[in-house]
This record gives sequence, C-alpha cells and structure tokens, in this order.
Amino acid sequence: MEQKIERMKALVAMLNDAAKAYYQEDREIMSNYEYDELYDELLALEQETGTVLSNSPSVHVGYEVLSELPKEAHESPMLSLDKTKDVAALRSWLGEHKGSLSWKLDGLTIVLTYEGGVLQKAVTRGNGEIGEVITNNARVFKNLPHKIPYDKELILRGEAVIKYSDFEKINAQIEDVDARYKNPRNLCSGSVRQLNNEITAKRNVHFFAFTLVRADGVDFHNSRIAQMEWLKALGFDIVEYKEVTQDTIEDAVGYFAANIEKNDVPSDGLVLTYDDIEYSRSLGTTAKFPRDSMAFKWADETAQTRLLQIEWSASRTGLINPVAIFEPVQLEGTTVSRASVHNISIIESLKLGIGDTIEVYKANMIIPQIARNLTESGNLPVPGECPVCGGQTRIQQMNDTKSLYCTNPDCPAKKIKAYTLFVSRDAFNIEGLSEATLEKFVQKGFIHEFADIFRLERFKETITQMDGFGEKSYGNLQDSIEKARKIILPKFIYSLGIPGVGLANARLICKAFSQDLDRVRSASSEALTDIPGIGQVIADSVVEFFNNKKNQAVVDHLLEEVVVEKEAEEENNASVSGKTFVITGSLNHFANRSALKTLIESKGGKVAGSVSSKTDYLINNDSLSTSSKNKKARELNIPILTEEQFLEILGQ
Repeated sequence: MEQKIERMKALVAMLNDAAKAYYQEDREIMSNYEYDELYDELLALEQETGTVLSNSPSVHVGYEVLSELPKEAHESPMLSLDKTKDVAALRSWLGEHKGSLSWKLDGLTIVLTYEGGVLQKAVTRGNGEIGEVITNNARVFKNLPHKIPYDKELILRGEAVIKYSDFEKINAQIEDVDARYKNPRNLCSGSVRQLNNEITAKRNVHFFAFTLVRADGVDFHNSRIAQMEWLKALGFDIVEYKEVTQDTIEDAVGYFAANIEKNDVPSDGLVLTYDDIEYSRSLGTTAKFPRDSMAFKWADETAQTRLLQIEWSASRTGLINPVAIFEPVQLEGTTVSRASVHNISIIESLKLGIGDTIEVYKANMIIPQIARNLTESGNLPVPGECPVCGGQTRIQQMNDTKSLYCTNPDCPAKKIKAYTLFVSRDAFNIEGLSEATLEKFVQKGFIHEFADIFRLERFKETITQMDGFGEKSYGNLQDSIEKARKIILPKFIYSLGIPGVGLANARLICKAFSQDLDRVRSASSEALTDIPGIGQVIADSVVEFFNNKKNQAVVDHLLEEVVVEKEAEEENNASVSGKTFVITGSLNHFANRSALKTLIESKGGKVAGSVSSKTDYLINNDSLSTSSKNKKARELNIPILTEEQFLEILGQ
C-alpha cells in the first residue's frame, strides 16, 4: 500500500508539472501519449487504494493564470471532459440517444457575452473557475460578428484558434528558425492574451462556437444541434459536427479520421455530446467532468521497430537536437523511419540505446514520436563533438531539461541566418535554397562558408537521394546557382551580411567608390563617413568586417567562384533624390516591393519600413485605406501616392 501511495505522489507531481508547462507556460515536457498513460495509471491506483491526493489532477482543473489581464470568475466552473480512445465505448455511452460529434479544437477556450446584439465581454477559460478578460482582443478576431440580430443576453463558448495555414505564414516571416512558434496552440494562446490588441489583429485569430450557454426566449425544441444552427444563423462560425446515433457513430468517427490531414483548424480529437438538452441537464456533473459530453482521443496506432541510430542535428543557437532513426514501419497509412527525441532528458528517460526495440506512434495521427523503449539498454553515447564543426559540446540544464549545445562560436550551423541572407532576392537570389534546405546542407557538412554554395555539385549523389530532392530539383538548383555567379557590387556587399549595411547603404558606398570593390575593402572609417547617409556606426562596421582576416579569406574564396560587376549608374531624379518613401499595400506595375524599392534607390531616394516625420511620401494604391500607415501619413500631412502618381513624378 505504501509503495502505491508513493507512486501516486510521483505521478501527481509529473502530471501537474506537465499540465503547468502546457497550460501556463505554453510548452510541452511530455507527449500526449505519455501524459494519458500516466493519468490512466493514476486513476487506476486511486480506484484501487481508495485514496485521492489533494493535488491530484483527477480533482483539480488547470492552474492559476499568470498575466496582467483582468481576471473574472465564471458563473459556473468550466470542467474538462472525460475521455476514451475506444469507439465502442463512445457508442455504449451514447446508447439510444442522438448526439453530435465534432472536432475537439486545439486552441484557447473563450466565453463570449453579447448584450443588445453587441459583444460586451470575452473571458478565457483560465483555470476553469477564473479566467482572463480579453474583450478588446476578441473584438479583432477575424470571423467574430460585431453585431448580431438578437437583443437579449447571449452567452456562448467556443475555441479561439490560429489555422495551420496562417501559422505557417506567420512562422515564414520569422527569419530565425529557433525563434519560430512551435505549434498553433502556443501562438494562439500568446496572441489572444496580448495587452495590445493590434498584435492580436495581425495574428488572424478565428473563433468557432461549440456551446450555447444562455439565450432566453428562443425555442430550440430541446436540441443542442438546433442551438448550434441558430448560432450559425446569427453569423458565428461553428465547429464542424456530425449528427450521430449508435448506428452511425463509427462512420462519423471514420469521416473525421479521414479528414485530419486536410483540416486547416488544429484539433486533438473529437467531442461527443447528447443532443437532448433536458436529459443533459438532468445528468449533472462529477467533481471534474460534465456527464453530458465525452472526449474521444485518437487511438494511437503503434508499431514496434529497432533503433538504428541517433542523428545529432545542430541549429543556429548551438542546440544539438537528437533525431531517432529506426527501421521503417507503417503508421496511419504512411512509412515512418525517424522521430525527434527533442533533448537529452528524454533520451535518459527512455533509456535509449542503439539496437533497442522501441514502440513508435504518430501524435494526433500526424507527428512521429517514440512511445516507449521495450529493451531500455541505455547505452547511447552523447557526442562530445559537434557533428557540424567538430567543436566541443556541453550539456546544459534549464527548467529541469538537459540539452546538448555546441560551444564553438564559429560553428557553421550558427550561421544559417547569414547564409539565408546571402541567397536572398536582394543578394545572390538563388532559388531552391530555403532556410530549411540550407540548414540540412550545413548539418551534412556541405557548406562551411559562402563559396561552398557554389561547389554543391561535389555532393550531387547525396543531395539527389535526400528527402525533397531528386534529379529535377537538383538540376533546378544548379541552374539557379549558375545564374547567380554574376552579381552587381552593391548586392555583393549586401550579401556579406556586414552589420548595419542594407542594400541601400551598400549602393551609397559603392557609388562613392566608383563601383570599385578593392576601394570599398580598403576604405577608412573617415572616407566612409564622408559619404552622405553613412554614419560612424556603419563606417566602423564596414572597416571592422574587411580588416578581419577570416572575413578576408571568406571574400577571397567567394571571388574565386563569382564575377562582380559594376552597377550601371543612373542619374538621380530631382523629385526622388534625397526623399524618403514608405511602400505599403499591393502593387500593380511592379513585381514586388523589392523591385519598386530598387528603382527608388537607383534614383537617389530611400525606402523606410514605417511612416514617420522624416517620410516624404507613402506609396499605396489604396489611398482611402484605413490602415495604420495611411492614418499616420494623414496625421503628419504626408502625401499618399498611387503607383501611377509615383511614375508620373519620375516622368515614366
């Protein structure tokens, strides 16, 4: 008995730590599979011993919220749902009743209150009893109606989510791979709980209603499905659902399972709810769960396989991530042969060793994970050298998590951002070398400096065998590399990533030194500060870069691969020269903003990213737009030009 109580204490501590990390800190320290397994073990022990510890997750829901947002108690506790992974259990639970089966959305639960047809209040679920008031943020959700045709008090619950497509677009705008958001739920949680709702508005948060709490004076004919359709008629987006009986529920589960990959809205299972409102109310609740709904978690398809190796993958922060490579197995209809292990702590907890028999699955039927290690040899060595540069590694521990890092400040893996800029449109413009591809090439040792990008043909055989690459894509990449071997001097200087030197500054410098690379490389700080628009900080940065022997070697090696040409001089346009422009909105006459920016700079003008008192013109084809840049321009009496008006100024 004593051993069982001690095990329960350990389980409670592990589960509470995991829940705190997930709900309060927006991070994960264990997989859903592991959490569910430990939780089920705890429930079994509680039933067996008859003891429930005071801080058990079986009786407590969530944690106290931590933010500066106002807090408010819910009228009634927002309980979590009991769950099953068995379709037969769902059918048995539903019995002879009719129900609705819907996605269990993976975002942030919100309670909305409308009065007089207008949103009055929005509160997060919080810890189930006390939530955070986020009304201003809810008003900028992309699909939330601002006014509805119902004047009485309306209270409903739903999920705030960020769609996968929006999540990917937001992450794509973040150059630093390690700074990108881990999943849509984390991004949504941070977006919904912002103190500045302008940030929320930019994140494309959507709201999907899933429960009507109160709407007096409306006859729903005792049907929850009728309630959902009524909310839909008011203008709310509702969670996708299927009306089910015990005869049709298995087919409905099959429908949702078949559509997981295509579903743009993040979900982590399904929810089954009785349609009969009165019957649902008569059931009441347990201390933790409502009795009128049941969550269905996907029964993870598992497969046993043999661990072949751990691939250690270095990133730009120096973090070296372990990836498990195992004998290929079929999971959820696809062949799987690798899974991220995340950190040293997980390797230790799984007691991994080469040759071990492991059990793998796909979390939420999508992400390959290791469920358990059946042989637990624990013989896996942690590398003492970085796989990319050979530098010494070090294990660091943060928040009870051990991770492996490369200590070499010059490790090529830490220079992914520099390589990304080097191949960007305003530099060498090499298509086919995304940041992810560059990272793979660096990790495999193909790239150690800029010149190596022009020597990738040495690794053709390996590259054509890599995931996402074949003969055609390799050929396209090589064509793009060959085209990039000729470059104008300003773009060459910009591509080197000299701190503070953008393309506009590079053009000013090159023009001042008559497009002569040798003169630019040997320029003094005094000569550089004599150039209008070049200050002391940029001048010192240029001098320091070219005086560095390592950088000199990098440039010399690069010049062995490319031809640097002078940029054709264009006469400054009096109407543009010395003027500062800001570009916003869509363009009609130019392929993109970069093309327009290049033209402005070639005529002696400058392009800034935001409107200020130093701005001379804002270029926006939608001059009547209520965007923040247009508003700022009007406040400062800055002219707003369409493309046509700008071209007229140029005389084109």
